[in-house]
Amino acid sequence: MTRTTRGSCLCGTATFRVIGDFEAFYLCHCGRCRKDTGSAHGANLFSSSATIEWLSGEDCVRTYHLPETRHSKSFCGECGSALPRVEGGSLVVPAGSLDDRIAIRPDAHIFVASRAEWDDKLEDVPKRNAFSE
Repeated sequence: MTRTTRGSCLCGTATFRVIGDFEAFYLCHCGRCRKDTGSAHGANLFSSSATIEWLSGEDCVRTYHLPETRHSKSFCGECGSALPRVEGGSLVVPAGSLDDRIAIRPDAHIFVASRAEWDDKLEDVPKRNAFSE
């Protein structure tokens, strides 16, 4: 049986399903991925064999290509959420865009030499279940 994984953007305009398996899962600390996400790293799943089917909102998907690089980012034109894209023959899916649970765990942190100065020993930072004022 072929695995199907569903996902969407924050506002729900763009919905999709990925048909097939993910082959790799990387947490990328390069400066471009940090800018893309506004966070410590990008968290992307990769597949050279899976396909994507847009269930709704494909016309709202925008893609930005950083000039003179291979770097690109697809996102919802309504809410700005990161969305899947095909890049260099691989389907690239932002892990946070998935609605279904996945069993795959990250394979590696990559471009760690570029990580943010504050991205060190984050496991030691206090944990809370909700925002506190």
